Amino acid sequence: MKVLIVCTNHDSYPSKTGKTGLWLNELTHFYDCMVKRRLLVDIVSPQGGEIPMDERSLDLKDEINLQYSEDQAFQFKIKNSLSPSQINAGDYRLIYFAGGHGAMWDLTDHKGLQEITQKIYENGGMVTAVSHGVCGLINVRLSDGTYLLQDKYLTGFTSMEETLMSLVSEVPFYLEDVLKERGAHFTKSVIPFIEYIEMDERLITGQNPNSAKKVASKALEELFEK
Repeated sequence: MKVLIVCTNHDSYPSKTGKTGLWLNELTHFYDCMVKRRLLVDIVSPQGGEIPMDERSLDLKDEINLQYSEDQAFQFKIKNSLSPSQINAGDYRLIYFAGGHGAMWDLTDHKGLQEITQKIYENGGMVTAVSHGVCGLINVRLSDGTYLLQDKYLTGFTSMEETLMSLVSEVPFYLEDVLKERGAHFTKSVIPFIEYIEMDERLITGQNPNSAKKVASKALEELFEK
């Protein structure tokens, strides 16, 4: 069984000097759960090639981040990610969109990634995402033309969390607002930044970086224990 993880290639803010990109533990915590179940994991990004890391997320006190900073196979994958044209959607049972603010610029409108997501979902596979990675699902349409997210229960990075990160002036949109505009039923934890996931059949989403491991655990439970 194969799993596909989607990461951003975008590394800059419109005016802020610090670098954005992938939020590291949204990848490592999910990846670690999958590898421990001996699943084959591929990493794809809109352009392929190297995946930039949000500099604020490089926390090596996090044991899983530290472990994968020294894992040569993992490091090769994030420096040489696949491009969407190299992906055969039929090979995968699960797709996962990792976040980090960079995702908001290059995952929201990528037609190739949308088609891969649609095919995996319509083949009976699972669609999962965490935090800003949920933006990769906003424009995914099913074969009948409806949006994947319409009438689905989900979560993602909240407007309150965006405000607390002091990045409101930089982001292209509020994820929570756009998800609601798509007709999704948006749920969230009462307290910002605590672990929280939402599930709607074969769609599993996590609110923030602290939710990545729980998204992975729930996805594995659905895949193997039902």
